[in-house]
Amino acid sequence: MIGYLAYFKSVLITRLQYKTAAIAGLCTQFFWGFLYCMVYQAFYTHTSIDSISFKELICYVWLNQALFSLIFIRSKDTEITKSIKEGTVAYELCRPYDLYWWWFLKLVAQRYGAMSLRFIPVVLLALALPAPYNLIGPTSLNAFFMFLITLFLGSLIIVEINIIIHSLSFFTMQDKGISSIINTIGELLAGFAVPLPLLPNLIINVSEYLPFRLIGDLPFRIYSGNIAGTYAIKSIILQIIWVLLLILIGKLIMKKALKKASIQGG
Repeated sequence: MIGYLAYFKSVLITRLQYKTAAIAGLCTQFFWGFLYCMVYQAFYTHTSIDSISFKELICYVWLNQALFSLIFIRSKDTEITKSIKEGTVAYELCRPYDLYWWWFLKLVAQRYGAMSLRFIPVVLLALALPAPYNLIGPTSLNAFFMFLITLFLGSLIIVEINIIIHSLSFFTMQDKGISSIINTIGELLAGFAVPLPLLPNLIINVSEYLPFRLIGDLPFRIYSGNIAGTYAIKSIILQIIWVLLLILIGKLIMKKALKKASIQGG
């Protein structure tokens, strides 16, 4: 356990050193966030939307931008895929640690490290904006705590999905095909491309059976008050189920892959 924690800490500290990239990302997130706000304002001016209010949608947009590095589906570790293709993953297999949890901690540390450099500046700028473009606080203290819980569980879900994609690289030797399919579907059903409440009912109904909406859409809407009460609690339980299920699937795929894995030349 001490080894895992030390590795997590080292990856987190390393990620915190990329300040130039964080500044560039901060500017990008703020630009796109403000642009989305203006686009949706024009949309709401000429359309009546009952599923989510404009103020709730603005919270949705800014939280999406502030937490981009934590929950963005397309974010992956190219070093893992490279190690599988080149065979250097053999060095990791020599360590007295479970490879699944080794990768898990690495990906979690990378995401939280990158997020910590951008989150506060984006939130402060969003709070300082004039109405109606500004981010507002959570509707209640209970909503804020539920937001933190769902956000944490959502970050675990996306990391587990990434590990499954990486594990499949043992069979395909590259992850571009499967990752492109999962990422495209995931971005749509997680509400990253367009907020989920604005999509057709058919897509919303399909999202109920998949884990992607639990990554971003759920915590954002809980924060703004669009989701509350019994439905929010049921969604948290569903998140926990998906976390456990994805861990099981990921470990089974990795176990099968490692049984058949062969290192060329050694």
